[in-house]
Amino acid sequence: MFKRRIRAAFAAYILPCLLVFSVSIASAASWDDVVAQGHGKTVYFNAWGGDAKINSYIKWAGKRLAATHDIDLVHVKLTDTAAAVSRILAEQAAGRDNDGTIDLLWVNGENFAALKRAGLLQDDSWVFALPSWQFTDVETLPALISDFAEPTEGKESPWGRAQLVFAYDSAILPNPPRSASALAEYIATHPGKFTFPQPPDFVGVSFLKQLLIELTQADAALYAPVSEADFDAITKPLWAWLETAQPNLWRAGRNYPANYPTLRRLLGDGEVAIAVSFNPADASAAVVSGELPETTRTYIHEGGTLANIHFLAIPYNAASPSAAKIVADFMLSPEAQLHKADPAIWGDPTVLSLDKLPANMQAAFDALPRGVATLSPAALDTTLAEPHPSWVPKLEAEWRRRFASGN
Repeated sequence: MFKRRIRAAFAAYILPCLLVFSVSIASAASWDDVVAQGHGKTVYFNAWGGDAKINSYIKWAGKRLAATHDIDLVHVKLTDTAAAVSRILAEQAAGRDNDGTIDLLWVNGENFAALKRAGLLQDDSWVFALPSWQFTDVETLPALISDFAEPTEGKESPWGRAQLVFAYDSAILPNPPRSASALAEYIATHPGKFTFPQPPDFVGVSFLKQLLIELTQADAALYAPVSEADFDAITKPLWAWLETAQPNLWRAGRNYPANYPTLRRLLGDGEVAIAVSFNPADASAAVVSGELPETTRTYIHEGGTLANIHFLAIPYNAASPSAAKIVADFMLSPEAQLHKADPAIWGDPTVLSLDKLPANMQAAFDALPRGVATLSPAALDTTLAEPHPSWVPKLEAEWRRRFASGN
């Protein structure tokens, strides 16, 4: 039932996005001019730096961009994307409208909405002019132009897909819990064997949203601005679930892992039995690297799990906006998407439409190993749309008020 309600809400906001796409593409700047202006520049790419695989991938991309465009890609490693948003706001307040410190930013959801609302992004719909955009299909994947219910309007370029999955050791836990209610029962009967990253960590907040959607049967209010809803009434089942679970969480809920890599290590060490991730291929990559046992597998909840797309955005005051567009185009290219999708490299699913790729690239994607712990596309087919981004800060603040005193 609640999946149908999500689809209806999603359809209501995606039609304006398609209209924006159709009218914006005509105003795109000449790509040849972009290449000429961006050649030889430095791009300060602010991106989360908490995962060695992702850091290695960005380093590889930097080498390719140096070879093809003489671009120096500098990875500014973040622990929280919100810190970069705050820096852009501070530069705006100080009148630094040119030569900003951030050229490209890995972003999605609430942070994109905040940047767009404050006018802190490039004005033009630059994404639709990227040569690699031709390999996408917004009809098949409308989330390419809608970020957490916020129309992108060509102001951020899709980079990868994500879906919430649960990793576990099948040799120890043959029948994992496949719903919020079943997970609550598991936590009650297996004290100390479950936890989640501490909000405002992205995966931690995503887990809260997953629970909220399940426990409220995807209340339609979740897909509208939170100011229009009764926050206390709608979130009541979530807080009741967490309050019941907390005493039986890892370390009795007094502490939480800082992020998913830390949680993954807890799973590998056997301290917890289930780990929440937002990358369906992450567990397989961890098996290959030896971080997780070969018996590790993943699953999603029976009613589906959160799925979204993550993006690259360019601040309004970027020092090298043309070079940043070149980087974004490369990150969207079949070459870079194929490399990123390899579970031995990163395992981040592609945002490209394989039907639009040349035959040799289609074959290359088809030949990618799926990984021992990675679910098939069919098994990942049941997805849940992200709530409106305005719910995130309210959820974070309320979770902190109720549960973060011991951290």
